[in-house]
Amino acid sequence: QVQLVESGGGLVQAGGSLRLSCAASGRAASDYAMGWFRQAPGKEREFVASISKTGWGGSSLYYADSVKGRFTISRDRAKNTVYLQMNSLLSEDTAVYYCTTAETIPALRNGRGDYWGQGTQVTVSS
Repeated sequence: QVQLVESGGGLVQAGGSLRLSCAASGRAASDYAMGWFRQAPGKEREFVASISKTGWGGSSLYYADSVKGRFTISRDRAKNTVYLQMNSLLSEDTAVYYCTTAETIPALRNGRGDYWGQGTQVTVSS
């Protein structure tokens, strides 16, 4: 059984940083696409970032335009964990952040992840 457990959310001032973690079990994170979505109150869930499965040339990273240059997704194969480093946080980054995994990047980015975590709340105060 695959489980994804997020952690690292919290309250931070605008301009601050947080690092989210997604610990995977039951599936090797390096063998699948992994990514992050977020959902703010009253809004639809939206794609944030993804990392492709590890290949010969490494992994490909993708970001939503709204977070490019501020967020970085990474993976620790030994810990089977995916991270989302969030810098220069803005009030509009406030949301529940969800980790997900899928067979392919297109499936993941379209919200068709096979498994989802329970979410972790990120609140940015202005």
